[in-house]
Amino acid sequence: MHVGFAGLGRMGALMAGNLVAAGHEVTVWNRSAEKAGALAEKTGCAVATTPADLTASCDVVVTMLADDPSSDAVHRGPDGLFAVQGARVFVEMGTMSPDHIQGLAKAAPEGCIVIDAPVSGATQAAAEAQLLIMAGCSSDAAAPLMSIFDALGRKTICLGQTGAGAVMKLAVNSLIHGLNQTLAEALTLSEAAGIAPEAAFDVIEHSAAAAPMLSYRKPLYLCEADHDVTFTVALALKDMEVTAALADGLGTAMPQGHVTLDTLRRAEAVGFGTRDMAAMVNFMRKENE
Repeated sequence: MHVGFAGLGRMGALMAGNLVAAGHEVTVWNRSAEKAGALAEKTGCAVATTPADLTASCDVVVTMLADDPSSDAVHRGPDGLFAVQGARVFVEMGTMSPDHIQGLAKAAPEGCIVIDAPVSGATQAAAEAQLLIMAGCSSDAAAPLMSIFDALGRKTICLGQTGAGAVMKLAVNSLIHGLNQTLAEALTLSEAAGIAPEAAFDVIEHSAAAAPMLSYRKPLYLCEADHDVTFTVALALKDMEVTAALADGLGTAMPQGHVTLDTLRRAEAVGFGTRDMAAMVNFMRKENE
């Protein structure tokens, strides 16, 4: 299957590389062309000059984009994915609002479908093809795409309807960002009482509160400055803003979510936006000064 891939950020480049490794013919596009060129040199994939070129040359196009405006520009721009005929299936794997996904589905060219299939897992999971894929479609609709999904993740859960994947990704991320915040509070609380962060983390990691993300992000929590950024505070803020808007639209209460959102806003306002979300530990240290 000839797969087009648009969006070669921290996650996307790893995912596109896994598609090549799995034997797919892959053509990539990225807004900054040097990233596409670097991946082509590394993996042997082809490079498209515009998103429209992906549609024209590929059977399926996968996108891994940062937010709704980025996705809208890539799909619906003058040289966007929807500008020409070709690929009939478009799979958006970034974290988007359900309304955006519904809008793409309605705007897709006649005979084409849009499937939201966001992923859970950080860069390590992307590198190891161990992502969880939440697909907003039926099992029947996902069946022709399973060779793609299996090359990217450990499990695909089909949620039956367009936009359901986007909803579940926001729900999962709100839990992750809440856990990130409460871990920061737990570590700074124990630190204030004279307990070393390493010892406190050891206790938390082996307690009933343990979660996989705590273990794979442990080095970042204990020494953020020594490690590459995997997921920024700004992206966490974006996630929580979209989630809060969804909750408001559905009329559901998210008191804990709003606390997390407000704290992320304060962190971004004092310069934490480009830092890894593990930096919320250091932000809480500043709050406690």
